[in-house]
Amino acid sequence: MKVTVAKTAGFCFGVTRAVNTVYNEINIEKGNIYTYGPIIHNKEVVKDLSDKGVGVINNVDEIPKDVNPEDTIVIRSHGITYDDMKRLETAGFHVVDATCPFVKKIHQIVQKYSADGYHIIITGNPEHPEVIGIMGWMTTNAVSVVSNAEDIETLPIKKGAKVCLVSQTTFNLNKFKEFVEIISEKGYDITVLNTICNATEERQSEARGLAASVDAMIVIGDKSSSNTQKLFEICKKECENTYYIQTSNEMDYESIKSVSSVGITAGASTPNNIIEEVSKNVRKL
Repeated sequence: MKVTVAKTAGFCFGVTRAVNTVYNEINIEKGNIYTYGPIIHNKEVVKDLSDKGVGVINNVDEIPKDVNPEDTIVIRSHGITYDDMKRLETAGFHVVDATCPFVKKIHQIVQKYSADGYHIIITGNPEHPEVIGIMGWMTTNAVSVVSNAEDIETLPIKKGAKVCLVSQTTFNLNKFKEFVEIISEKGYDITVLNTICNATEERQSEARGLAASVDAMIVIGDKSSSNTQKLFEICKKECENTYYIQTSNEMDYESIKSVSSVGITAGASTPNNIIEEVSKNVRKL
């Protein structure tokens, strides 16, 4: 059996940076350590951090009343709203911002363009923490999130209005291009800024090509990971025999025993040890 593991599978730059930041804070050994929300969308990593004493604060209402200056809170790679950032600082935390730089750039864009009177359109999942965080840096309420073509048809924007189009960093690139074409025909004064991360574009492109060339495809990542869900959608279109698993234990290896080629890719929040374990087990077939 030919087994091909995507070169781009696993932790991206932003995730590596965020996870390493938390482990570095553990080594400093000062006060309590928290992350604002799960540091990344991967239960295995979050559990390991929990075992090492790192707590998770999911929203500002969960801030302890007895915060001391040595207590640290690390902002996850997805980023948070401006108001939440200020509330964490006011509470007395030592705030370590591990927001992915590519996400941070979008915060700066929407802050600037909203202040200049633009209606911001974000392509992405309105319930995803990254998108919620992006919206929290707007200076006005003139923002719309579109996740499908139907959303575009109901945009509350008049013809001729100034519009700035950005994207969640992990959004499907082909969908983004499709949405740009549709929105461009609406008669807006539009500025398009492709804020999909280069690593995401590369990962999706590689996954698409790999899935089209194999008999079976395995996509590894947490079920709550947006970028992994997009990878699965892309691979499924190219290879009907595509599996979406979180860990090696979830894979039914017997189901691919008779195929001659298998491709493996993984989301940006998937640790290398899980990818290696799946690859090793496939090679044993």
